[in-house]
Amino acid sequence: MELEEYFENTTGHGVLATSDSEGIVNAAVYARPHFFDKETVAFIMGDRLTHKNIQENPHAAYLFIQSGQGYSGKRLYLTKTKEVQDEDLIADIRRRCDYSFYGKDITRFVVFFHIDKVLPLIGDGSK
Repeated sequence: MELEEYFENTTGHGVLATSDSEGIVNAAVYARPHFFDKETVAFIMGDRLTHKNIQENPHAAYLFIQSGQGYSGKRLYLTKTKEVQDEDLIADIRRRCDYSFYGKDITRFVVFFHIDKVLPLIGDGSK
């Protein structure tokens, strides 16, 4: 199964981990990534700590825990490539997410990442 298809058809919970320029780590709950091609994903971010961190350090890790019993899922190792402030793009790509918890006046960004490495949730991918 292709990675994009996996995320389109699999339910679960995601966590995006970032760190600032001094290595202070933050982890935040995030929806599944939006795919633009086989090596490029994007996340919609409010102007909060995760977004601030990614300005200082372009590397992030996304952990996806698949719904169900056991420990299945994916780990994506990412590097930021660009970001845009585009409400039309946000409206076009967002899933049925309620962004009201950000408040009405929060600035949002679409932040694009190159997928550097993919591993299973547990282990190094070797059999």
